[in-house]
Amino acid sequence: MPYWSLYLEDQKFNYEEIGLLSSIAIITRFFAPFIWGWIADKSGKRMRLVRIATWMESCVWFAIFMIPNTFQSIALLMLIFSFFQNAILAQFEGVTLFWLEDQRAKLYGKIRKWGSVGFIVGVTGIGALLEIIPIVTLPVILLCVAFLAFIWSFTIQEPDSAPRVQTKLEPLMPILKRPAVLAFFIIEFVLLFSHAPFYSFYSNYLKESHFSTTEIGFLWAVGVIAEIIMFAYAHLFLSRYSLKKLVSLCLIMTSIRWMIAGVFASSFVAQFTAQSMHAFSFGLFHLIAMRMIFQNFTAGQQGRGQALYSTMWGLGVAFGSILAGHYWTIYNGSVIFIFASGVVLFGLLGVKWLPNQCEQPVNLRN
Repeated sequence: MPYWSLYLEDQKFNYEEIGLLSSIAIITRFFAPFIWGWIADKSGKRMRLVRIATWMESCVWFAIFMIPNTFQSIALLMLIFSFFQNAILAQFEGVTLFWLEDQRAKLYGKIRKWGSVGFIVGVTGIGALLEIIPIVTLPVILLCVAFLAFIWSFTIQEPDSAPRVQTKLEPLMPILKRPAVLAFFIIEFVLLFSHAPFYSFYSNYLKESHFSTTEIGFLWAVGVIAEIIMFAYAHLFLSRYSLKKLVSLCLIMTSIRWMIAGVFASSFVAQFTAQSMHAFSFGLFHLIAMRMIFQNFTAGQQGRGQALYSTMWGLGVAFGSILAGHYWTIYNGSVIFIFASGVVLFGLLGVKWLPNQCEQPVNLRN
């Protein structure tokens, strides 16, 4: 998907249209995660939802060859794709954490890193491949990847510790009224709002600075390698420092990251350094988020808790993508990234409501 914006550019869409299409691809996070979370908590069939979703993703990438290449048709496919993608992201996190049970604090990062390894293999391999074949073939590659995910999903069963069919779901509002929970989701929104230029336009930004697709793929991979390293050693942070300090660290490092990316657009070393900070922008923050959700939401609320995390991610990136796409040609990519560097610091205003305690075990059977 990091090359999707390059594909759209190749198909003669302008930056404003690419920004809108990027936001449309995310806009279902406003409502889809809650639909999937409600179904998951109600039915207990989380892996069944993942299989349905991966199959539908395959259908989307197949359908792109059957429809006219217009803004409206691509927007519709992105809407369908993202609706089912939301079934995978949030619910598979829940499946993973349920399977790990009491070992989740120790083993979650080790399991989660394999998603990062897959991303590295994909982004570097496809980047090198696109030096040889035209980018118009990208949907074929995405079709193959999605279908492989569908086939492989049958090797994973429903976790025994997850609740099955629930006749009455536990309400979420009492949880959301907790100051720490509300503050955390607001901080997440601000953080992801600042990520919008990165997720929607980073490949285009690097291409404008005359980086090759191989170099672009490598730089994307650097961020994920940093993320893997963080997953491996995050327990050292989580067991020693308060949530206030850790979230503040994530926000400040993200601000520095966007400033470096904006000021040194054509420097490979600077972009390498900025991408290394993905360890904090995403890696550490994601682990904190999983901990917050599993500490504050009961077993019967996990599907919707994960869905809320996914929804705030979508809101931040969608609004940010629309604004970034609109102003990209008015100013330039460097200005947009520098602006993102300042915006993310507003998240520090919500840090004071976060708890001070270090990592504590969570019993999901409550």
